[in-house]
Amino acid sequence: MIARDRLNALLEAMPHRRIVVVGDAMLDIYLIGDVERISPEAPVPVVRVAERRYALGGAANVAANVAAIGAEVTLVATVGDDRRGEQLRTEMVAAGIRDDGIVTTPERPTTSKTRVVARGQQMLRFDEEEDALLEGATLELLQKRLAKTMRDVDAVLLEDYNKGALAPPVIETTLRLARQRGIPSVVDPKFKQFFSYRGATVFKPNRRELEAAIGAVLDIEHADTLPAVMERLEVENLLLTLGAHGMALLTRSGGIERLSSHAHEVYDVSGAGDTVTAWVGTALAAGATVFEAAELANYAAGIEVGKAGVAVVSREEVRALFERQFDEVGMFRRGGVL
Repeated sequence: MIARDRLNALLEAMPHRRIVVVGDAMLDIYLIGDVERISPEAPVPVVRVAERRYALGGAANVAANVAAIGAEVTLVATVGDDRRGEQLRTEMVAAGIRDDGIVTTPERPTTSKTRVVARGQQMLRFDEEEDALLEGATLELLQKRLAKTMRDVDAVLLEDYNKGALAPPVIETTLRLARQRGIPSVVDPKFKQFFSYRGATVFKPNRRELEAAIGAVLDIEHADTLPAVMERLEVENLLLTLGAHGMALLTRSGGIERLSSHAHEVYDVSGAGDTVTAWVGTALAAGATVFEAAELANYAAGIEVGKAGVAVVSREEVRALFERQFDEVGMFRRGGVL
């Protein structure tokens, strides 16, 4: 467990950092209502919508998590020239995210996921998106915005949802600028560009994503194959998220650390990976070691999965969870009853 003084020092340093998030921004839309009858037109329930909610998704949710930590964050992404794009910008402003890295693209819609929820249950989701890789003038403009926003920052986070923003030239530019400026880069990958992030400081897939990419089942308890995976990825550190089993951190030197989950109750795992990416990157920017950053992110993820829907986690929540567990460890060592 990280020492209390060290944790507090990192939590106090994180709000003073500047972070860039680049990737696929989305708008989450929730249509919330109730079901009282079946449609006479087809055997489907009729949801009478009583409320419409909006939330930031994808790379925008990573940025929202960074903003909730208190750091200054700029999102580099594309939105469509449509009402959903306007709403996404509105939500960004409300969350405290800088939007000078946003490129409006009339030829592509704003990526959105609309969920229909009745009596606390999700009944249907429909997605509106264009997932072809960016190209042409839009790609060039996004790279210019990226280069401008990365002139004076402390870390860059790449959030890939296979929606096209992280085209190979964007990935190459981002990682090259990070190396030139000597700042950490954290990658949350998806399948299409999985092996395109050579040189990243932290590469953070979940177990399913990694197994799909390498075409093999991982035996985490006997992780002799993980160093070979590291060599293939050509990244400095591999942070593998394992759901209810926590995380595994593999460093370039070959060391493997396991972090047990801090979740006391799992209500909804949506957005937990975004929370981990945000916390790892912001902690590294504040001077944390990779293991310290992973440990802080592990606390944050344990809190996030106990919340309904996509949610952010504050420094105060992480500090409170740490103190509860710190007290429990102290009781155990003194022979107390947990």
